[in-house]
Amino acid sequence: MGPHPAVAAIRLAVRRVLHDVLTEHTETHEHAARLERTLSHAAAAPSGSHLPGRSALPADEPLVLVACSGGADSMALASALAFEARKLSVRAGGVTVDHGLQDGSDLRAAEVAARLGSLGLDPVESITVRVGREGGPEAAARDARYAALDDAAERHGAAAVLLGHTRDDQAETVLLGLARGSGTRSLSGMAAVSGAAGRYRRPFLQLDRQTARKACMVQSLPVWDDPHNADPAYTRSRLRHEGLPALEKALGKGVVEALARTAQLSRDDANALDTWAADADASVRDDSGRLECAKLYALPPAVRRRVLRRAVIEAGAPAGSLFARHVEEVDRLITGWRGQGAINLPGRVEARRQGGRLVIRQG
Repeated sequence: MGPHPAVAAIRLAVRRVLHDVLTEHTETHEHAARLERTLSHAAAAPSGSHLPGRSALPADEPLVLVACSGGADSMALASALAFEARKLSVRAGGVTVDHGLQDGSDLRAAEVAARLGSLGLDPVESITVRVGREGGPEAAARDARYAALDDAAERHGAAAVLLGHTRDDQAETVLLGLARGSGTRSLSGMAAVSGAAGRYRRPFLQLDRQTARKACMVQSLPVWDDPHNADPAYTRSRLRHEGLPALEKALGKGVVEALARTAQLSRDDANALDTWAADADASVRDDSGRLECAKLYALPPAVRRRVLRRAVIEAGAPAGSLFARHVEEVDRLITGWRGQGAINLPGRVEARRQGGRLVIRQG
């Protein structure tokens, strides 16, 4: 008799991601081996002699880490990674992050690390971070967490870090983006693969939260429910416990699935528009590289605003602090020019129109 359907579902999702990681890892090693053989042939050898190329170097098993808070989603993910890694040429480890925002958080982090070790994961690490205030408590905690995960991945040489975001998390992210009025990119939610060199992988974006919790229950995995997830002081918590249930009551079941589909469709559209904007960028600049207002005006608004956003970020504005309203203000220098002054943007960046050119610089 096979595993419980919930356990089978999470293991299949993780297996697919691990296969992707292995394929990419093998291709990287094969490319390195080909390059080394080329360099060997090109080395200083006597004229007419033959220097045989070295055989491909054996690829070390890649390390995949799981980011685990001890909640149902990440514990289900950790157990699936431990199970699947044993069947594949993959080393599996785990990281838990102590944000220090609750009494006893250090003890809970130690408990989570012990649970990861009991699953057979190695290395396992608990990292304590200091959460700042910029962007609000949720954003600050997220920034601190990802910085810690990036650092752990670098130190351990991990090929990937698995995150336990589910379809429910994706639906919440889409609604939060909709409420902010941030545009198509925000509505695209979380990507299955993100981060530098595709470091972060989210195997559960097609699975609901209940499947992960069921998988933990049938495997007798201990789960810690973070009280912050039920605290109405946090926007995502209110959305989870009040907003989404109200939508389902008004619109019927299937809202979460529909929002997740919206995320994928929006991501496809946003990727296409980003590619268009990247291609259009060179065509709207003069010989000295300055943006020409007349050429920008001729672009479709969705493409033009992407070109402007790219230019502002390249000038030094932090991407996380640059909102749609900022880009709209810069856009009005193109579409609603009435001699207005400079626009002040995050990161001490300034945008102004001068002689038919758009000048964006820091200072």
